[in-house]
Amino acid sequence: MEKSKFDVVFPIICSALVEKIMAELNLSDKDGVINLYSSHLYETLEQEETKVWQYSTEKLFELFLEERNSGNITFPQV
Repeated sequence: MEKSKFDVVFPIICSALVEKIMAELNLSDKDGVINLYSSHLYETLEQEETKVWQYSTEKLFELFLEERNSGNITFPQV
């Protein structure tokens, strides 16, 4: 994906994921954002070439929980 298109899509993906984190974990807006932005998942997600941005919000949330609970992320085979 072109950088300009990724720059448009990325905030939408992050917003949806933060909403899911807040809802499922009963967190405030601020805590939802902090939890996502301080994760390794976010570091990977913001790199277009990893293609992690293509996963659904549900899948990204599963990966987020896996990292939160175990400290590791097992990315699906593409």
